[in-house]
Amino acid sequence: MAKRKQPGTDLEPVAGNGLLHRRMFLRGGAVAGVLGAAGLAQAEPLAVPEWVTKPGKRPQPYTQPSPFEQGVQRLLPDQNPLYEPGSASGRTPHQFLEGMVTPNGLHFEVTHNGVPEIDPARHMLVIHGLVKRPLKFTVDSLLRYPMTSRLHFIECAGNSASLYGSTAVKSSVQQLHGLLSGAEWTGVPLSVLLDEAGIDPKAKWVYAEGGDASSVTRSIPLAKCMDDVLVALYQNGERLRPNNGYPVRLLVPGFQGNMNIKWLRRLRLTEGPMQTRYETSRYSLLLADGKTAQFKLQLDAKSIITRPSPGYQMQGPGLYEISGLAWSGNGTVKQVEVSADGGKSWAVAALSGPVLPKMLTRFRAPWKWDGGPAVLQSRVTDDTGYVQPTRDALIAARGNKANYHYNGITTWNVANGGEVTHVYA
Repeated sequence: MAKRKQPGTDLEPVAGNGLLHRRMFLRGGAVAGVLGAAGLAQAEPLAVPEWVTKPGKRPQPYTQPSPFEQGVQRLLPDQNPLYEPGSASGRTPHQFLEGMVTPNGLHFEVTHNGVPEIDPARHMLVIHGLVKRPLKFTVDSLLRYPMTSRLHFIECAGNSASLYGSTAVKSSVQQLHGLLSGAEWTGVPLSVLLDEAGIDPKAKWVYAEGGDASSVTRSIPLAKCMDDVLVALYQNGERLRPNNGYPVRLLVPGFQGNMNIKWLRRLRLTEGPMQTRYETSRYSLLLADGKTAQFKLQLDAKSIITRPSPGYQMQGPGLYEISGLAWSGNGTVKQVEVSADGGKSWAVAALSGPVLPKMLTRFRAPWKWDGGPAVLQSRVTDDTGYVQPTRDALIAARGNKANYHYNGITTWNVANGGEVTHVYA
Protein backbone atom coordinates (compact mmCIF):
# COMPACT_ATOMS: atom_id res chain seq x y z
CA MET A 1 0.00 0.00 0.00
CA ALA A 2 1.33 3.43 -0.92
CA LYS A 3 2.21 5.71 1.97
CA ARG A 4 -0.09 8.66 2.53
CA LYS A 5 1.60 11.93 1.61
CA GLN A 6 2.17 14.36 4.45
CA PRO A 7 0.58 17.81 4.06
CA GLY A 8 2.92 20.26 2.35
CA THR A 9 5.47 17.74 1.10
CA ASP A 10 4.47 18.26 -2.55
CA LEU A 11 2.97 21.75 -2.21
CA GLU A 12 -0.42 20.29 -1.43
CA PRO A 13 -3.01 22.84 -0.29
CA VAL A 14 -3.85 22.76 3.43
CA ALA A 15 -6.80 25.15 3.11
CA GLY A 16 -9.10 26.28 0.34
CA ASN A 17 -8.20 28.41 -2.69
CA GLY A 18 -4.51 27.56 -2.85
CA LEU A 19 -3.12 28.08 0.66
CA LEU A 20 -0.06 25.88 1.18
CA HIS A 21 1.60 24.46 4.27
CA ARG A 22 3.87 26.84 6.19
CA ARG A 23 6.62 24.17 6.12
CA MET A 24 7.22 25.16 2.51
CA PHE A 25 9.30 28.10 3.78
CA LEU A 26 11.86 25.57 5.05
CA ARG A 27 12.12 23.90 1.64
CA GLY A 28 13.88 26.30 -0.69
CA GLY A 29 13.96 23.82 -3.55
CA ALA A 30 10.18 23.59 -3.58
CA VAL A 31 9.88 27.37 -3.71
CA ALA A 32 12.31 27.56 -6.58
CA GLY A 33 10.35 24.90 -8.44
CA VAL A 34 7.11 26.82 -8.17
CA LEU A 35 8.75 30.11 -9.12
CA GLY A 36 10.37 28.44 -12.09
CA ALA A 37 7.02 27.12 -13.18
CA ALA A 38 5.69 30.69 -12.91
CA GLY A 39 8.03 31.71 -15.72
CA LEU A 40 11.05 33.40 -14.10
CA ALA A 41 13.76 34.02 -16.69
CA GLN A 42 17.05 32.14 -16.71
CA ALA A 43 20.01 34.13 -15.40
CA GLU A 44 22.14 35.75 -18.14
CA PRO A 45 25.43 37.71 -18.02
CA LEU A 46 24.96 41.01 -16.21
CA ALA A 47 25.21 44.30 -18.06
CA VAL A 48 27.43 47.01 -16.55
CA PRO A 49 25.21 49.85 -15.27
CA GLU A 50 26.51 53.41 -15.06
CA TRP A 51 26.72 53.45 -11.25
CA VAL A 52 29.44 50.81 -11.38
CA THR A 53 31.61 52.99 -13.60
CA LYS A 54 32.06 56.05 -11.32
CA PRO A 55 32.62 56.89 -7.65
CA GLY A 56 29.53 57.20 -5.50
CA LYS A 57 28.52 59.93 -3.07
CA ARG A 58 30.41 60.56 0.15
CA PRO A 59 28.90 59.50 3.50
CA GLN A 60 26.49 62.00 5.08
CA PRO A 61 26.16 63.00 8.77
CA TYR A 62 22.61 61.60 8.86
CA THR A 63 21.47 59.35 6.02
CA GLN A 64 18.14 59.51 4.22
CA PRO A 65 16.19 56.82 2.30
CA SER A 66 17.00 56.15 -1.34
CA PRO A 67 15.32 58.58 -3.77
CA PHE A 68 13.73 55.49 -5.33
CA GLU A 69 11.84 54.93 -2.04
CA GLN A 70 10.32 58.40 -1.76
CA GLY A 71 6.83 56.90 -1.95
CA VAL A 72 7.33 55.16 1.40
CA GLN A 73 5.91 57.94 3.55
CA ARG A 74 3.46 58.48 6.34
CA LEU A 75 -0.07 59.43 5.34
CA LEU A 76 -1.20 62.82 6.67
CA PRO A 77 -5.02 63.01 6.53
CA ASP A 78 -6.94 66.25 6.25
CA GLN A 79 -7.58 68.26 9.40
CA ASN A 80 -10.57 66.97 11.37
CA PRO A 81 -12.78 70.04 12.05
CA LEU A 82 -14.12 68.43 15.24
CA TYR A 83 -10.69 68.42 16.87
CA GLU A 84 -8.35 71.15 18.10
CA PRO A 85 -6.68 73.37 15.45
CA GLY A 86 -3.34 71.61 15.84
CA SER A 87 -4.65 68.04 15.90
CA ALA A 88 -3.20 65.78 13.23
CA SER A 89 -2.00 62.26 12.58
CA GLY A 90 0.63 60.51 10.53
CA ARG A 91 -0.06 56.89 9.54
CA THR A 92 2.54 54.15 9.06
CA PRO A 93 2.76 52.64 5.51
CA HIS A 94 2.64 48.99 6.57
CA GLN A 95 2.14 47.85 2.96
CA PHE A 96 5.73 48.89 2.18
CA LEU A 97 7.44 47.64 5.34
CA GLU A 98 8.77 44.29 6.54
CA GLY A 99 9.81 42.74 9.83
CA MET A 100 8.43 43.90 13.18
CA VAL A 101 10.19 47.22 13.91
CA THR A 102 8.93 50.50 12.44
CA PRO A 103 11.61 53.05 11.40
CA ASN A 104 11.50 56.22 13.48
CA GLY A 105 10.64 58.44 10.52
CA LEU A 106 7.61 56.26 9.69
CA HIS A 107 6.32 55.66 13.23
CA PHE A 108 2.71 56.81 13.47
CA GLU A 109 1.82 59.87 15.49
CA VAL A 110 -1.27 61.62 16.78
CA THR A 111 -1.01 65.19 18.04
CA HIS A 112 -3.84 67.17 19.63
CA ASN A 113 -2.35 70.66 19.39
CA GLY A 114 0.83 70.46 17.35
CA VAL A 115 4.36 69.29 18.20
CA PRO A 116 6.06 71.40 20.90
CA GLU A 117 9.67 72.46 20.49
CA ILE A 118 11.02 71.60 23.94
CA ASP A 119 14.45 72.65 25.22
CA PRO A 120 15.69 69.58 27.12
CA ALA A 121 17.86 71.77 29.34
CA ARG A 122 14.70 73.44 30.72
CA HIS A 123 12.28 70.49 30.71
CA MET A 124 11.30 68.95 34.05
CA LEU A 125 9.43 65.85 35.17
CA VAL A 126 7.65 66.12 38.53
CA ILE A 127 6.33 63.23 40.64
CA HIS A 128 3.97 64.36 43.41
CA GLY A 129 0.59 63.70 45.01
CA LEU A 130 0.27 60.66 47.28
CA VAL A 131 4.00 60.16 47.72
CA LYS A 132 6.31 60.55 50.71
CA ARG A 133 8.92 62.62 48.82
CA PRO A 134 7.82 64.73 45.84
CA LEU A 135 10.61 64.60 43.25
CA LYS A 136 11.70 66.72 40.30
CA PHE A 137 13.88 65.30 37.52
CA THR A 138 15.80 67.09 34.80
CA VAL A 139 16.33 65.28 31.52
CA ASP A 140 20.05 65.03 32.31
CA SER A 141 19.30 63.38 35.65
CA LEU A 142 17.04 60.81 33.94
CA LEU A 143 19.77 60.04 31.44
CA ARG A 144 22.09 59.09 34.33
CA TYR A 145 19.85 56.23 35.46
CA PRO A 146 20.58 52.64 34.41
CA MET A 147 18.62 52.02 31.21
CA THR A 148 16.51 49.08 30.08
CA SER A 149 15.29 48.32 26.53
CA ARG A 150 12.02 46.70 25.47
CA LEU A 151 10.29 46.05 22.16
CA HIS A 152 6.61 46.96 22.18
CA PHE A 153 3.90 48.18 19.84
CA ILE A 154 1.85 51.33 20.30
CA GLU A 155 -1.62 51.47 18.75
CA CYS A 156 -4.06 54.36 18.83
CA ALA A 157 -7.42 53.24 20.26
CA GLY A 158 -9.00 54.85 17.19
CA ASN A 159 -6.98 52.73 14.76
CA SER A 160 -9.25 50.94 12.24
CA ALA A 161 -12.29 52.90 13.49
CA SER A 162 -13.72 53.28 9.98
CA LEU A 163 -14.49 49.54 9.99
CA TYR A 164 -17.33 50.24 12.41
CA GLY A 165 -19.07 51.95 9.46
CA SER A 166 -21.81 50.26 7.49
CA THR A 167 -19.90 50.48 4.18
CA ALA A 168 -16.42 49.08 3.56
CA VAL A 169 -14.11 52.03 2.90
CA LYS A 170 -12.04 51.50 -0.25
CA SER A 171 -8.73 52.40 1.37
CA SER A 172 -5.23 51.06 1.83
CA VAL A 173 -3.94 49.18 4.85
CA GLN A 174 -2.11 52.41 5.76
CA GLN A 175 -5.33 54.43 5.78
CA LEU A 176 -7.31 51.80 7.65
CA HIS A 177 -4.73 50.47 10.11
CA GLY A 178 -1.80 52.93 10.02
CA LEU A 179 -2.16 54.23 13.60
CA LEU A 180 0.04 51.35 14.75
CA SER A 181 3.82 50.92 15.00
CA GLY A 182 6.40 48.81 16.80
CA ALA A 183 9.78 49.90 18.14
CA GLU A 184 12.57 49.29 20.60
CA TRP A 185 12.18 51.68 23.53
CA THR A 186 14.92 52.49 26.03
CA GLY A 187 14.56 54.32 29.31
CA VAL A 188 13.98 54.05 33.05
CA PRO A 189 11.29 51.76 34.52
CA LEU A 190 8.66 54.00 36.10
CA SER A 191 8.60 51.70 39.13
CA VAL A 192 12.16 52.77 39.96
CA LEU A 193 11.19 56.45 40.12
CA LEU A 194 7.99 55.78 42.06
CA ASP A 195 9.88 53.69 44.60
CA GLU A 196 12.27 56.60 45.10
CA ALA A 197 9.34 58.94 45.72
CA GLY A 198 7.78 56.52 48.20
CA ILE A 199 4.21 55.47 47.44
CA ASP A 200 1.44 56.35 49.89
CA PRO A 201 -0.68 53.23 50.57
CA LYS A 202 -3.80 55.19 49.56
CA ALA A 203 -2.48 55.69 46.01
CA LYS A 204 -4.11 53.49 43.35
CA TRP A 205 -3.79 55.58 40.15
CA VAL A 206 -1.20 57.78 38.43
CA TYR A 207 -2.31 60.92 36.61
CA ALA A 208 0.11 61.62 33.72
CA GLU A 209 0.36 64.96 31.92
CA GLY A 210 2.07 65.90 28.68
CA GLY A 211 3.91 69.12 27.90
CA ASP A 212 2.13 70.04 24.67
CA ALA A 213 -0.32 72.93 24.19
CA SER A 214 -3.35 70.68 24.70
CA SER A 215 -1.93 69.19 27.93
CA VAL A 216 -3.01 65.63 27.16
CA THR A 217 -3.71 63.86 30.46
CA ARG A 218 -4.61 60.27 31.32
CA SER A 219 -5.14 58.23 34.47
CA ILE A 220 -3.18 54.97 34.63
CA PRO A 221 -3.66 52.22 37.25
CA LEU A 222 -0.76 52.24 39.71
CA ALA A 223 -0.45 48.45 39.39
CA LYS A 224 0.29 48.87 35.67
CA CYS A 225 2.85 51.60 36.38
CA MET A 226 4.68 49.30 38.78
CA ASP A 227 4.60 46.45 36.27
CA ASP A 228 6.03 47.35 32.84
CA VAL A 229 5.64 51.10 32.21
CA LEU A 230 8.80 52.82 30.97
CA VAL A 231 9.89 56.45 31.09
CA ALA A 232 11.33 56.34 27.58
CA LEU A 233 14.20 58.49 26.32
CA TYR A 234 15.31 56.56 23.24
CA GLN A 235 13.49 54.96 20.30
CA ASN A 236 15.23 52.40 18.08
CA GLY A 237 18.60 53.40 19.51
CA GLU A 238 18.41 57.16 19.03
CA ARG A 239 16.92 59.92 21.14
CA LEU A 240 13.17 60.32 20.78
CA ARG A 241 12.10 62.52 17.89
CA PRO A 242 9.91 65.58 18.67
CA ASN A 243 6.85 64.05 16.97
CA ASN A 244 7.09 61.05 19.27
CA GLY A 245 7.66 62.76 22.57
CA TYR A 246 11.14 64.30 22.79
CA PRO A 247 12.74 64.63 25.26
CA VAL A 248 10.81 62.12 27.44
CA ARG A 249 7.60 60.11 27.15
CA LEU A 250 5.72 57.26 28.75
CA LEU A 251 5.56 53.78 27.26
CA VAL A 252 2.52 51.88 28.57
CA PRO A 253 2.73 48.48 26.82
CA GLY A 254 -0.52 46.99 25.56
CA PHE A 255 -2.71 49.93 26.62
CA GLN A 256 -4.41 52.59 24.48
CA GLY A 257 -1.89 54.65 22.52
CA ASN A 258 -3.17 57.91 24.01
CA MET A 259 -1.99 56.73 27.43
CA ASN A 260 1.65 56.65 26.27
CA ILE A 261 1.93 60.33 27.20
CA LYS A 262 4.40 62.26 25.05
CA TRP A 263 6.50 65.21 26.26
CA LEU A 264 5.94 63.90 29.80
CA ARG A 265 6.09 66.62 32.49
CA ARG A 266 4.01 65.49 35.46
CA LEU A 267 3.00 62.33 37.32
CA ARG A 268 0.57 62.71 40.21
CA LEU A 269 -0.38 59.75 42.38
CA THR A 270 -4.08 59.72 43.32
CA GLU A 271 -6.70 57.54 44.98
CA GLY A 272 -8.85 57.27 41.84
CA PRO A 273 -8.89 58.21 38.15
CA MET A 274 -9.11 61.92 37.39
CA GLN A 275 -11.89 61.63 34.77
CA THR A 276 -10.08 63.82 32.25
CA ARG A 277 -11.62 64.64 28.87
CA TYR A 278 -9.31 62.07 27.24
CA GLU A 279 -10.89 59.29 29.33
CA THR A 280 -14.53 60.47 29.38
CA SER A 281 -15.68 62.20 26.18
CA ARG A 282 -12.90 60.49 24.24
CA TYR A 283 -11.20 57.09 24.27
CA SER A 284 -14.29 55.49 25.84
CA LEU A 285 -16.63 53.09 24.05
CA LEU A 286 -20.07 54.43 23.12
CA LEU A 287 -22.23 51.31 23.03
CA ALA A 288 -25.37 50.51 21.06
CA ASP A 289 -27.65 51.13 24.07
CA GLY A 290 -26.28 54.65 24.53
CA LYS A 291 -24.14 53.77 27.54
CA THR A 292 -20.40 54.44 27.62
CA ALA A 293 -17.82 51.86 28.66
CA GLN A 294 -14.99 53.70 30.42
CA PHE A 295 -11.47 52.56 31.18
CA LYS A 296 -11.25 49.74 28.69
CA LEU A 297 -7.54 50.38 28.55
CA GLN A 298 -6.01 47.16 27.26
CA LEU A 299 -5.95 46.45 23.53
CA ASP A 300 -7.20 43.02 22.44
CA ALA A 301 -5.54 40.72 19.91
CA LYS A 302 -5.63 41.80 16.28
CA SER A 303 -4.04 41.00 12.92
CA ILE A 304 -3.89 42.45 9.41
CA ILE A 305 -2.59 41.20 6.08
CA THR A 306 -0.19 43.82 4.72
CA ARG A 307 0.76 42.03 1.47
CA PRO A 308 -1.14 41.60 -0.73
CA SER A 309 -3.42 44.45 0.33
CA PRO A 310 -5.28 47.30 -1.43
CA GLY A 311 -2.96 49.04 -3.88
CA TYR A 312 -1.05 45.81 -4.58
CA GLN A 313 -1.47 44.46 -8.11
CA MET A 314 -1.11 40.69 -8.49
CA GLN A 315 1.23 39.77 -11.35
CA GLY A 316 -0.49 36.70 -12.72
CA PRO A 317 -1.06 33.22 -11.29
CA GLY A 318 1.68 31.57 -9.27
CA LEU A 319 3.28 31.45 -5.84
CA TYR A 320 2.86 34.42 -3.51
CA GLU A 321 3.67 35.05 0.13
CA ILE A 322 0.83 36.34 2.26
CA SER A 323 2.46 38.50 4.92
CA GLY A 324 1.10 40.56 7.77
CA LEU A 325 1.26 41.68 11.39
CA ALA A 326 -0.37 40.33 14.53
CA TRP A 327 -0.28 41.71 18.07
CA SER A 328 -2.05 41.61 21.43
CA GLY A 329 -2.14 43.96 24.38
CA ASN A 330 -3.04 40.92 26.48
CA GLY A 331 0.32 39.22 25.97
CA THR A 332 1.96 37.18 23.22
CA VAL A 333 0.76 36.03 19.80
CA LYS A 334 0.31 32.26 19.95
CA GLN A 335 -1.04 31.48 16.46
CA VAL A 336 -2.10 33.23 13.27
CA GLU A 337 -4.34 31.59 10.68
CA VAL A 338 -4.89 32.75 7.12
CA SER A 339 -7.87 32.15 4.84
CA ALA A 340 -8.14 32.63 1.06
CA ASP A 341 -11.82 31.73 0.83
CA GLY A 342 -13.41 34.23 3.20
CA GLY A 343 -13.08 32.17 6.37
CA LYS A 344 -14.47 28.87 5.07
CA SER A 345 -11.10 27.18 5.70
CA TRP A 346 -7.93 28.25 7.49
CA ALA A 347 -4.19 27.51 7.26
CA VAL A 348 -1.75 28.10 10.12
CA ALA A 349 0.81 30.77 9.18
CA ALA A 350 4.51 30.75 10.07
CA LEU A 351 5.56 33.27 12.74
CA SER A 352 8.83 35.13 12.22
CA GLY A 353 10.74 35.33 15.50
CA PRO A 354 11.32 36.68 17.96
CA VAL A 355 7.72 36.51 19.13
CA LEU A 356 7.58 38.94 22.07
CA PRO A 357 4.85 40.02 24.51
CA LYS A 358 2.92 43.14 23.46
CA MET A 359 4.95 43.50 20.27
CA LEU A 360 4.17 43.20 16.58
CA THR A 361 4.69 39.69 15.20
CA ARG A 362 5.27 39.11 11.48
CA PHE A 363 3.38 36.15 10.01
CA ARG A 364 3.78 34.51 6.59
CA ALA A 365 1.79 31.96 4.59
CA PRO A 366 2.57 30.52 1.12
CA TRP A 367 -0.23 30.89 -1.39
CA LYS A 368 -0.52 29.47 -4.90
CA TRP A 369 -2.93 31.85 -6.59
CA ASP A 370 -4.75 30.39 -9.58
CA GLY A 371 -5.66 33.79 -11.01
CA GLY A 372 -9.29 33.60 -9.90
CA PRO A 373 -11.26 35.43 -7.21
CA ALA A 374 -10.07 35.11 -3.62
CA VAL A 375 -11.06 36.56 -0.25
CA LEU A 376 -8.10 36.99 2.12
CA GLN A 377 -8.39 37.13 5.91
CA SER A 378 -6.16 36.62 8.96
CA ARG A 379 -7.11 35.59 12.49
CA VAL A 380 -4.88 35.70 15.58
CA THR A 381 -5.05 33.80 18.85
CA ASP A 382 -2.99 35.08 21.80
CA ASP A 383 -1.54 33.17 24.74
CA THR A 384 -4.56 33.93 26.93
CA GLY A 385 -6.76 31.99 24.49
CA TYR A 386 -8.40 35.11 23.07
CA VAL A 387 -9.35 34.70 19.39
CA GLN A 388 -9.75 37.69 17.07
CA PRO A 389 -13.48 38.06 16.33
CA THR A 390 -15.18 38.50 12.99
CA ARG A 391 -16.48 41.95 12.17
CA ASP A 392 -20.07 40.72 12.48
CA ALA A 393 -19.42 39.34 15.96
CA LEU A 394 -17.77 42.56 17.10
CA ILE A 395 -20.61 44.75 15.79
CA ALA A 396 -23.19 42.43 17.37
CA ALA A 397 -21.48 42.81 20.75
CA ARG A 398 -20.84 46.58 20.65
CA GLY A 399 -22.94 48.17 17.94
CA ASN A 400 -21.39 50.44 15.33
CA LYS A 401 -20.95 53.61 17.41
CA ALA A 402 -18.05 52.43 19.55
CA ASN A 403 -15.41 54.25 17.44
CA TYR A 404 -12.50 52.83 19.48
CA HIS A 405 -10.88 49.42 20.00
CA TYR A 406 -11.86 47.94 16.64
CA ASN A 407 -10.11 44.56 16.33
CA GLY A 408 -12.39 42.55 14.06
CA ILE A 409 -11.08 40.53 11.13
CA THR A 410 -10.21 42.62 8.04
CA THR A 411 -11.08 41.25 4.60
CA TRP A 412 -9.30 41.87 1.27
CA ASN A 413 -10.95 40.82 -1.99
CA VAL A 414 -8.73 39.72 -4.89
CA ALA A 415 -10.50 40.11 -8.23
CA ASN A 416 -9.95 38.09 -11.43
CA GLY A 417 -7.52 40.68 -12.78
CA GLY A 418 -5.50 40.78 -9.56
CA GLU A 419 -6.83 44.03 -8.06
CA VAL A 420 -7.02 43.96 -4.25
CA THR A 421 -9.75 45.92 -2.41
CA HIS A 422 -11.21 46.20 1.07
CA VAL A 423 -14.60 44.51 1.51
CA TYR A 424 -16.83 43.20 4.26
CA ALA A 425 -17.18 39.43 4.27
